[in-house]
Amino acid sequence: MKTDIVKGFRDYLGEEAEKRQEFKKIIKDLFERYGFQPVETPIIEYEDFVKGDNPGDEAISDIFKLKDKGKRKLALRYELTFQLKRLVKNQKLPFKRYQIGEVFRDEPVSSNRFREFTQCDVDTIGSSIKDEAEILALAKDVLSNLGIKPIIMINNRELLNGILEDAGVKEKDKLHVLREIDKYDKISEKEIKNNLRKYKAEGIIDSLKKGEKFFRQFPSYKKIISLIEYCKLYGVKVIFSPSVVRGLSYYNGSVFEIKAKGIKETIVAGGSYMINNTQSTGISFGLERLMKIAKIEREKEKYLIISLEEDKESIKIAQQLRIKGNIVSIFYGKPSKALEYANSYKINKVIFVGRKEIKSKRFKVKDMKTGKEKELKF
Repeated sequence: MKTDIVKGFRDYLGEEAEKRQEFKKIIKDLFERYGFQPVETPIIEYEDFVKGDNPGDEAISDIFKLKDKGKRKLALRYELTFQLKRLVKNQKLPFKRYQIGEVFRDEPVSSNRFREFTQCDVDTIGSSIKDEAEILALAKDVLSNLGIKPIIMINNRELLNGILEDAGVKEKDKLHVLREIDKYDKISEKEIKNNLRKYKAEGIIDSLKKGEKFFRQFPSYKKIISLIEYCKLYGVKVIFSPSVVRGLSYYNGSVFEIKAKGIKETIVAGGSYMINNTQSTGISFGLERLMKIAKIEREKEKYLIISLEEDKESIKIAQQLRIKGNIVSIFYGKPSKALEYANSYKINKVIFVGRKEIKSKRFKVKDMKTGKEKELKF
């Protein structure tokens, strides 16, 4: 039997697993502070539902396909947004939801790209530019709490479509041209222009580098200005970046990308789209990428009760500490082995419980970092 982990997947345990839980807790708390309510959805859906209305999107071409015993065509979810089509039915608008869950893509693996990863999403169904600004404010709050200084870039798909029309790009070629523009920070400008030549659209890259006077001729540029102004009300600085596209074709308005020092890839992204004929906005945080660059140190105090053949009293003390909110384990065995155990699991406080300690009602508490001991009285 092969027990090796499948390429692109990972086990998380010990300190790393604890850190992931801490990150999720911080993110969840902030999502709820902004009025978003939790939902949970299945990992497996019908393949047609997963593909949705945009089967040509690159992310959709990478879905994991499955078949059950009934030979039904199924797939693992590749993101969390498409499931909103089902969730929003009969919900009073605006419907604000968040979800933290695993998604899957059958794609090449790199140091910052896995085949299973955790997305932390918020979406407002029935949204306006005001809601977009609120979501960007939430994104900034989340990243600030994780010790990350964000660079928030915005653009608008309507504006991009207007620029493409102005350049004479054919309707059938628009999506292809947008996908090439989306590679702007991934490959060289020369390569993008060569790729755009077959659509007679290589001049668009130069247009995107023009100043505000050029963009002001397009009515949709007003939406960029409006979003910037509403973000200012939240104290959020955003940068208009004309090359931001986002890969998924369902975006129809504002699009967002957030980057940070220490990682090349985008750490947070999203935008506006239609769901069940309702204008909506959402944003997604990649947990694994956040963990690579976050700067938070929140060491939890953990206790190990070492029972020196005094199990009844050890259990009693453990329960007293747990009631007060402490993390407590009990070790039944030799003190030397107990200290090894404490070190291996980074337990920073150990309490010895023996006959002498019970009689005096004073217990030694050893700090595993400093080696110092103090007495604790129960």
